[in-house]
Amino acid sequence: MAKKAVASFKTGEGRTYSKVIRMVKSPKTGAYVFQEEMVPSDAVKEYFAAQ
Repeated sequence: MAKKAVASFKTGEGRTYSKVIRMVKSPKTGAYVFQEEMVPSDAVKEYFAAQ
């Protein structure tokens, strides 16, 4: 019953975020590292276009 009550409070409003993962070459070691960021879902394309 608790799961159903908690799920009913979700209205679907608000911002949704996506986790984006980029592979970046480290200037110190030359190895590739993964950089993770949380970006609003509507700004994902702009995020990758700017990089």
